[in-house]
Amino acid sequence: MSGRWIERWEPEDETFWQETGERIAKRNLLWSVISEHIGFSIWSMWSVMVLFMGPQYGVDAAGKFFLIGTATLVGSLIRVPYTFAVARFGGRNWTVFSALLLLLPTGFAYAVMEPGTSYGTFVLVAALTGVGGGNFASSMTNINAFFPLRKKGWALGLNAGGGNIGVPVVQLVGLLVIGTAGAMHPRLVLGVYVPLIVLAALGAALFMDNLAPVKNDTGAAKEAVRAGHTWIMAFLYIGTFGSFIGYSFAFGLVLQTQFGRTPLQAASLTFVGPLLGSLIRPVGGALADRHGGARITLGTFAAMSLATGVVIYASVAASLTVFLVGFVALFVLTGLGNGSTYKMIPAIFLTQGHRKGLTGEAAEAYGRRISGASMGLIGAVGALGGLGINLAFRQSFQTVGTGTGAFVAFLAFYAACMLVTWAVYLRRPASVASVPDTAAGAEPDRAPAEV
Repeated sequence: MSGRWIERWEPEDETFWQETGERIAKRNLLWSVISEHIGFSIWSMWSVMVLFMGPQYGVDAAGKFFLIGTATLVGSLIRVPYTFAVARFGGRNWTVFSALLLLLPTGFAYAVMEPGTSYGTFVLVAALTGVGGGNFASSMTNINAFFPLRKKGWALGLNAGGGNIGVPVVQLVGLLVIGTAGAMHPRLVLGVYVPLIVLAALGAALFMDNLAPVKNDTGAAKEAVRAGHTWIMAFLYIGTFGSFIGYSFAFGLVLQTQFGRTPLQAASLTFVGPLLGSLIRPVGGALADRHGGARITLGTFAAMSLATGVVIYASVAASLTVFLVGFVALFVLTGLGNGSTYKMIPAIFLTQGHRKGLTGEAAEAYGRRISGASMGLIGAVGALGGLGINLAFRQSFQTVGTGTGAFVAFLAFYAACMLVTWAVYLRRPASVASVPDTAAGAEPDRAPAEV
């Protein structure tokens, strides 16, 4: 090891793994989870800040939905460059930098979070919090390189789940502040996170490592972009993770706007759904391992459609109790779907390798290359679903004063996701239908793929 760079890294070598690799990988995983967790909290900060924005701020419900939608958009788009940053700068170096970068939106929000600030300033600061959304992509790319194939599912699941829980945690911090100091002190929430950001950056600097063998594979990235299944899975991930992050950002604001909850009442309920959705994500992956990712994903979208129907009924009937039951069920189901859809990706591209005539380790290596390259793009596109949800809520409240119209649109989208899942991955038993690459002249694959 030279400085914090590791020149030799062979996790598939059992002797290397037991003697050296496992200890180093777990240490890096710990600080990766911490950094990503805080990144998610900062990204979702405006789901809490809008609860503090009473009439004196002069921002209506549509304006608040636009603020959280702006944070979602930037956090989604920035995932693409963050995916490639690890190989370019080193996992440790980028984790330190990306953690310290979180001080920028947190500090600016601390400075401007008061009545009288212009709406344009709020939009700019909300956009800055999007850098927290990029941490997921770089963190997952980094941890994927540290662990052997047989351990990747566990490590990536822990990394993703630990990051997702940053959403309900910041909402719990907001609840604590509103419940103790009142709704006039949003800066207390921001003040809590400044030392935590510094701690995450310091821990990454002291205890994480860069892997010299990790290089950006531009060929794999180009092939992933051309692969039809990349875009199909991105569409499905819009329905699962896009719903999770979109609902997480909007839940409290919907409770305030449609059901007249006070900031304290909204904050006391907001964190429940994201918490359950985060905790259940590994269960979705485990069910996919046992029963097949496509089957679990299809069942999840069917159940999400039913839960959305419940929410529509509650919205029309103005029943808060039924609304909460349906909405929390949606969070749980999005968590299950997050796990099952991500489990589908490696299986799909492994089979694509078989279709190209590869066997054994060659097919597995191809599957790892293309699935790894595609996951960053799928994660970025999927997160854009959160923007769609918040824009739909904004339009619905602006037009009819309730979220009913938005929920009807979501129901139609989940029905489309069901149709795509069945048509592409289940229409032929346990197989993936052939999807031609988007490259001009590419021949469609002929053999079925197991998912």
